[in-house]
Amino acid sequence: AKLEDPKYNGRAPGLTVVLVGENPASKVYVGQKHKACEEVGITSTQLQLASTTTVEELLEQVDRLNADDACDGILVQLPLPTPELQAAEEQVLLRIRADKDVDGFHPFNLGCLVARAPRMRPCTPWGVMHLLWSTGVNPYGLRCVIVGASNIVGRPMMLELLLNGASVQ
Repeated sequence: AKLEDPKYNGRAPGLTVVLVGENPASKVYVGQKHKACEEVGITSTQLQLASTTTVEELLEQVDRLNADDACDGILVQLPLPTPELQAAEEQVLLRIRADKDVDGFHPFNLGCLVARAPRMRPCTPWGVMHLLWSTGVNPYGLRCVIVGASNIVGRPMMLELLLNGASVQ
């Protein structure tokens, strides 16, 4: 069954996952995302790009998806395969429109989390919060330690815990 919402003009929302290269773990992860989308009625598209893709070509694809009204969410699967693309990771993530950034990595979305008005939330920290709640753990008043300060997990995890009343070191 497709999820149809008036916000999307009677069509299901659409997610496009950009996979550059042939990383086996990334392929499995992207496959699971596709399956999850199908289960809830979200149109899922995979854009497979060669590992020889240049930064310019990847940015062009992101620009095309940003302009595509049928694409409501964009996810560029990390890690990117080449040193050239890895060096441009921040540039690639910044190029995704904030309202289409389903990973929640765009500075606008992270800023909203900092300002206690979250929009798109980084999924691993958000998943950890749901795991805590599902096991009956309320972080309010707890002292927590985050190991690592990446923009993908560590920093957003700290922000999620702070939003929920924990002290974080």
